[in-house]
Amino acid sequence: MTDSFLLYFQAITSIVLLVLVVMLLIENQKSRKQPEMPRQSAEGLQLQLQALERLTLFAERSTLKNLLSRTVIQGLSAADLHQLLTETIRQEYEYNLSQQIYVSPAVWNAITRLKDQNIYIIHHITANLPPQAAAMDLSRLILEYTETPNAEMSAVVLDALQFEAKKLMQ
Repeated sequence: MTDSFLLYFQAITSIVLLVLVVMLLIENQKSRKQPEMPRQSAEGLQLQLQALERLTLFAERSTLKNLLSRTVIQGLSAADLHQLLTETIRQEYEYNLSQQIYVSPAVWNAITRLKDQNIYIIHHITANLPPQAAAMDLSRLILEYTETPNAEMSAVVLDALQFEAKKLMQ
């Protein structure tokens, strides 16, 4: 993978991370300015915490490294692996769509951006491969990409989920 290609992805990832952090800070400031709401029911709190648990699992399972570790690539082309990885991310996301009603808009936005970013990365890395490339070639390039600083925003999303859970348990 070329250095300019990696720098391009690092720049995009850094911008996405910065936007996410700013959104979380704004959301946090808004919640501090709003008057204290009455305590929610224990059942409602439990549902919110369960949603955060499921979204944490989604964030973990959607990391590029974890996707590759769960995928059998023997005999696949890069195009086949591209299709398989993006479909897996979409299915995991769709499975968790209902959880958005239990979390803040900022957290759900972070989950959606995580999905979109990982699909975007897979698309662009695949686009730089020759049409006859093997799945192993794509897998190697994705793993190389994940080793670059700020390559995946899953850590930031996981921090946002943890922040939301701690806020609920106060």
